[in-house]
Amino acid sequence: MNKVLVLGAGLVSRPLVRYLLDQPDFRVTVASRTVSKAEALVAGHPHGTTTQLLADDAAKLEALVREHDLAISLLPAPLHPVVAELCVRHRKHMVTTSYVSPKMRAMDGPAREAGVTLLNEIGLDPGIDHMSAMRVIHDVRRRGGKVVSFRSYCGGLPAPEANDNPWGYKFSWSPRGVCTAGKNAARYRENGQQVDIPGPELFLHHHPVNVEGVGRLEGYPNRDSLGYIELYGLEGVETMFRGTLRYPGWCRTMKAVVDLGMLDETPVTYPPGMTFAEWTARLIGADSSAKIRHKVAQRLNMGLRANPLERMAWLGLFSNDPLPITGRQTTALDILATRMEQKMCYRPKERDMIVLLHHFVGRFPDRADEHISSTLIDFGQPEGDSAMARTVSLPAAIATKLILTGAIREAGVHIPVRPEIYGPVLDELATMNIRCVEKTAEGATARKRR
Repeated sequence: MNKVLVLGAGLVSRPLVRYLLDQPDFRVTVASRTVSKAEALVAGHPHGTTTQLLADDAAKLEALVREHDLAISLLPAPLHPVVAELCVRHRKHMVTTSYVSPKMRAMDGPAREAGVTLLNEIGLDPGIDHMSAMRVIHDVRRRGGKVVSFRSYCGGLPAPEANDNPWGYKFSWSPRGVCTAGKNAARYRENGQQVDIPGPELFLHHHPVNVEGVGRLEGYPNRDSLGYIELYGLEGVETMFRGTLRYPGWCRTMKAVVDLGMLDETPVTYPPGMTFAEWTARLIGADSSAKIRHKVAQRLNMGLRANPLERMAWLGLFSNDPLPITGRQTTALDILATRMEQKMCYRPKERDMIVLLHHFVGRFPDRADEHISSTLIDFGQPEGDSAMARTVSLPAAIATKLILTGAIREAGVHIPVRPEIYGPVLDELATMNIRCVEKTAEGATARKRR
């Protein structure tokens, strides 16, 4: 009997839990701070159990890890290394959808010694992006070529019919996580030149991206693209860029949000009764909230009807609505994220959309360059699982099965860039209609592969 521990019961957990519960000879325990969320995921399935796990209950966490064969950490990213250390200590495997942190990477040696697999970045972005990219890169290499340019974009967005608010965005995962990602510095290579972008300037660096079947979107850099050159085996690549996709106007608005200090994480306590207009005035150092929109326009050097201000007004940041968190310690980021969650959520029967797009240039010694695209577009299921939940959690669920059934055996800290990992995961995802469509153009000819 394979015993799986799922740590966390958030927005993307359901497809993973249901997939594992339906595997023969699997038993699943869902541990969450809020037991009702865990119970909703298990939904009375005979192979599932639930338990409460508080953030500071280290003893219970260790006991749970010890009692299971593999732990899936869907907890906040800083807690993954804590879980990993316990897994290594008790010789248990671990899966997470999050990026490999320096602390996690340091676990590689101990994990190898313990014979434990710590598989990270096995979600969507990161995850399916790695796997679909490596499939093309390895194919080009197998045919005697090399990839000299790689550009990759991914975004979770409202489906076109659900794109009905001024921000062009709705949340299918943590608003705080989305906002925090907007503070990251970025680095990439463009035509052989390294480009470094400080976090506060991230949203100044955006460009249009046309996606077949979707239309024009907006792309901007995502973290450190150069870190994947070695992992992808692309030494000497001329262009290496990984980016995020949004509907047009997102970057200009988020740059204004950054400039106003709304992503600040300094602890602060706001007095009961404070309004959003007063909060915004406080952020910019205004003496009062009167004509706050005018004052913000002046601070940002924008016209009064500029699109970012229209979006802020719709969100209520200039209004007399009371702040959602007062009288206790919080941050400006938490105030903004909570308001976004209140106003920018999906309504019943609305669909989200995932767009993943790769562009490769493959160079061959005896013929013209190949221009290859790989595109994944997936939609949520009305009144069912979101596309974000499916594409983030199902790769992790499939990988969990592969580890526990012995199909993945490599010990240490890994991401899914090896054929023995990405091959079976992508193949099974395709049976769920989560697949990338690849197109290749060589001169005037083109061919399509799935």
